[in-house]
Amino acid sequence: MPKQLKLIIPFLILFIASCTSTATNDPTYAQPAYYGPGIGLGTIIAVVISWSRNKSILWAIIHGILGWLYVIYAILVKKRD
Repeated sequence: MPKQLKLIIPFLILFIASCTSTATNDPTYAQPAYYGPGIGLGTIIAVVISWSRNKSILWAIIHGILGWLYVIYAILVKKRD
């Protein structure tokens, strides 16, 4: 058996065991509270694009708030150097 496969098998077993947990079948199990969406993928991409273009924390924050709107804008409008 290859060495990489020997290293991956324990992690696969742990992953499968965590996915098939019986906690949801337990009547005393309490669902974790839902706190809201948090930081999304659009925010992260917008901040990264903004930082790579402007090197400004203020603009990165503003563009992170705009999220996907800024990502689409950045794709459509190329930066002029």
